[in-house]
Amino acid sequence: MSYIHKLCINVFIILILSGALLAEDRLFRFPDVSEDMVAFSYAGDIWTVDIEGGLARRITTDKGLELFPKFSPDGQKIAFTGQYDGNTHVYYMPAEGGEPVRLTFHPAIANTSERMGPEHVVMDWTSDGDRILFRSRRHVLDVWLGKLMLVDTAGGLPEELPLPHGGFTSFAPDGLQIAYCPIYRDFRTWKRYKGGMAQDVYIYDLKTYEQKKITDWIGTDNMPMWAGEKIYFNSDRTGRLNLYAYDINSGQINQVTDFTEYDVRWPSLGPKHIVFENGGYLYLLDLASEEVNKISITHGADRELVRPEYVNVSDNIIDYSLSPDGKRVVMGARGEVFTVPAERGNIRNLTKSNGVYEKYSVWSPDGKYIAYVSDETGEDEIYIIPQDGKGDGIKLSNNGEGWLFHPRWSHDSKKIAFADANTNLLVLDVNSREVTVADAGEKTGIHDYSWSPDSRWLAYTKIPDKTSIRSIFLYSLDDNQVYRITPGITNDYSPVFDPDGKYLYFFSDRNFNAETGGYEFNFVYNAMTGIYAMILSEGERSPFAPESDEVGQESKEDEKDKERDKKRELPSKIDIDLKGLSQREIQIPIQPGDYHGLEAMSGRIYYFSYPFRGLSGPKSDEKRELRYFDMDKKKDQLFMEDVAGFALSADESKILMKAGDKYIINDAEAEKGDPSSGILDLTGMDMYLDRKAEYEEMFDDAWRRYRDFFYDSNMHGVDWKAMYGLYKPLVKHASHRYDLTYIIGELAGELACSHTYVGGGDYSKPESDKIALLGIEFEADTSANLFRIGRIYDGKNWEERLRSPLKEPGIKAEEGHYIFEIDGQRLTANINPYSLLVNKADRIVTLKISPTADEEDAYEIEVDPIDNEQPLWYYNWVERKRAIVDSLSDGRIGYIHIPDMGSFGLNQFARQFYHLYKKEGLVIDVRFNGGGFVSQLALDRLRRVVVGMGAGRHDWVGTYPSVAFHGHMACLINQYSCSDGDIFPYYFREYGLGPLIGVRTWGGVIGIGGFRPLMDGGYVTVPGGGSFSLEGDWIMENVGVEPDIEIEQDPALLMQGRDPQLERSVEYVMEKIRTEPKTLLDKPGPPEERKR
Repeated sequence: MSYIHKLCINVFIILILSGALLAEDRLFRFPDVSEDMVAFSYAGDIWTVDIEGGLARRITTDKGLELFPKFSPDGQKIAFTGQYDGNTHVYYMPAEGGEPVRLTFHPAIANTSERMGPEHVVMDWTSDGDRILFRSRRHVLDVWLGKLMLVDTAGGLPEELPLPHGGFTSFAPDGLQIAYCPIYRDFRTWKRYKGGMAQDVYIYDLKTYEQKKITDWIGTDNMPMWAGEKIYFNSDRTGRLNLYAYDINSGQINQVTDFTEYDVRWPSLGPKHIVFENGGYLYLLDLASEEVNKISITHGADRELVRPEYVNVSDNIIDYSLSPDGKRVVMGARGEVFTVPAERGNIRNLTKSNGVYEKYSVWSPDGKYIAYVSDETGEDEIYIIPQDGKGDGIKLSNNGEGWLFHPRWSHDSKKIAFADANTNLLVLDVNSREVTVADAGEKTGIHDYSWSPDSRWLAYTKIPDKTSIRSIFLYSLDDNQVYRITPGITNDYSPVFDPDGKYLYFFSDRNFNAETGGYEFNFVYNAMTGIYAMILSEGERSPFAPESDEVGQESKEDEKDKERDKKRELPSKIDIDLKGLSQREIQIPIQPGDYHGLEAMSGRIYYFSYPFRGLSGPKSDEKRELRYFDMDKKKDQLFMEDVAGFALSADESKILMKAGDKYIINDAEAEKGDPSSGILDLTGMDMYLDRKAEYEEMFDDAWRRYRDFFYDSNMHGVDWKAMYGLYKPLVKHASHRYDLTYIIGELAGELACSHTYVGGGDYSKPESDKIALLGIEFEADTSANLFRIGRIYDGKNWEERLRSPLKEPGIKAEEGHYIFEIDGQRLTANINPYSLLVNKADRIVTLKISPTADEEDAYEIEVDPIDNEQPLWYYNWVERKRAIVDSLSDGRIGYIHIPDMGSFGLNQFARQFYHLYKKEGLVIDVRFNGGGFVSQLALDRLRRVVVGMGAGRHDWVGTYPSVAFHGHMACLINQYSCSDGDIFPYYFREYGLGPLIGVRTWGGVIGIGGFRPLMDGGYVTVPGGGSFSLEGDWIMENVGVEPDIEIEQDPALLMQGRDPQLERSVEYVMEKIRTEPKTLLDKPGPPEERKR
């Protein structure tokens, strides 16, 4: 064989092997296309590949995310959204790679979740290639909204496009018009959505501010791309997102693609093609022929972000318990079960099972085993494992399908109680592995169950009837019978047995000591909880019975001292005399409060005492306290402050406490805890983490959670197993945690339901730079090459969140003043002023300002900046609306905006309502209401009916009931009235309080509750309950609430500062005041003497 022949064979073999190593991959995200190249995001970085496909090349490397690459018109530059500096910002770089240039510096609004989409999303270039179009949430009142802005590649302050707000946008070829979606909901995990926020595509004229709606599908029309005489867009008209084309001349709409398995995602327009995602692959649509071809892409990525590595997981601890003697602690962290020595020895990883979620770990009282729940089989099962690590886990249960909760050992270590997703309370015999159903919850699950010291009884709580009041039950293992032992008159819960078998302790909300409000005569009950005990045997005296010292008899204290000198043994059998048990209840003598976490040891009851809290947080600087009541000394005492959780050892010698990020073991019988003693060393809590296996498990876990807890067991008619088969193959291609979030979001979205949120998890982010904000709008004066203060936001400087830095006392600054320097750095009109405020949010900033453009008039002021202007924007927006209503109604109508239905929204309602309720009319504005849970509280105030009057000597006139509005109302709604913001206007109308004015609401009312984290700390939320009418129809979900008077907002009028919806509401209320006046009587004349 010739040398050349051998060489050719070797080269051929190398090519085959390299092809195998560089197999075609998936999950290429957010693509864009130029004449000859495709750019996309993969593994959090930007890559490029030839338009024909082939081997891709990485052009960014950063631990943050780089998204939305967009080629400049000449294909020489790429703009993108990146996290080089923590927050997402706009960058650009040469298309062949190089150093990125940062163009934006205004900080992102804090705490926006994945479902809201990132800040500063790059959308397009101007045709000259000088400016980049992006979306920003600066200067908006709500995170739903965003400004469309242009930033020059040469730098400077971005400029707003002349329209109120918008989502994804594409310039017309002449740059004078845009095709855009006013609504931005492209990151929502809700497919086949048809509520009030359903997107449509509009053409908007940037000069005249006129717009034309070009789509009217009830569902989603989004991602417009203006290509010559056509505007392409995405639509879910067939149930899957596909590309459609709108002909500008004829107005006809034609379907272009016909994908049936996966949605067309993130289409992007190039000179001759549209590139888009589908099922993780990239496809090209040829604009001339409208033919579609898949791009075959390989890459040489090292997939560094999903490579196995050793990690410390002490920040991922989700459960813990003590060994019986307190010498070790078992902890569940990142899906593994560890034991940690109290003082000496190594940390042991007992399970070492990558890609398996072990949770709820708990030590057996005999010290031999640790029980836990594991999904090793693909479903939750109960396992035990030798505590010394010398043996594998042993599966005890055959649960099959369904989530399992909290295994709890019987004191003899022979049985394990646990609960399941079907509300069952179950008992597992460790030796026979037989499972007995003890009871089932009738409305909710059973979760607070505890064993008697003789292991023959279970005490637990459930809601047995329609009152929603909790009662305590006993289950007898001897006769397999259930006994209700509290009557359901008050909430009774958290039962725990006294280890000596004499008492059953429990919490009960029985302290009815009403508090009345300061602004109105209303009541609420706080600090209701006390600790109570049932004396189990009818022959046992109360521990608080009077005592008498007698000659020749040992005192109870002497007897208890002797008992403590002996090794404590649990009673082999306790007597529970069920007859008359409720008459043997006693109260532990402590003041009622807000108590949680009841646990008992011999002679001592531990519990948490919470400080008095409002909806917005604690009322004082008091901290949560771990306290105990000493049954011998009859004394209640603080053990330690600021403890988040605790556990007792089975021998009652030790107590484990979580305080901050520390875990502390103290003597359980100590008079007071010591936060500096017994701190566990968790530096060795390391595990070998295989993120690929973890991603597989978290997908499965999320799928099971929806199966087990979704409010509709029929899964909205979706074949849930088929959805597993559709999306699970994508998981092996995930190269970043962001990919997994996307895949699970696509899965959850198939339920076509609100509140299916996905987010969080373990992925690296650069630390965000801290931008100082001044509470102003900068305004460029190009003729002077300077910036001046365009607007200073009003604030309330007595309230920190509404502090306006340049409005504070002693600050000499006015609108129109020029700014020459920021902290000694020259500021000219071609510099982005926020770039001079980087990392200055927590320090004093010096401004050199002048009332004129002449620097000789300048002086310096020192300003204490803020780091978030959104509260100021919101406050100023509300005040502008209030001024409009005052002006249009001559002060006769009050204006109340409710921003959400949480604590902030309720407080805002109260701040406004109590000084406006005597107006002749009210406009209740729930536009942009983010939802919550307090709508009925606000409606209760608004629906009060005046049925009587009262008066005093000095012409004071009041109503019965007091603080009752007696006038006409209207409620403003829009597509951003969400969740409980849907529910409020629905029942506003049901109560007959007035008309709804505006446009249809969001339509998302399937609520969610608490959730347990995924294995890496991420989350999914599972909708748990919906709303239906008294006629038995499901309401609002995926529809929204229709207005009585429909008013679409006109962008041209909004740009003028007008608000057509608000104006129409004032018009309506004023007309009602004129035609149907509701006036209260004045004080009558002197009463006549009653004749007998």
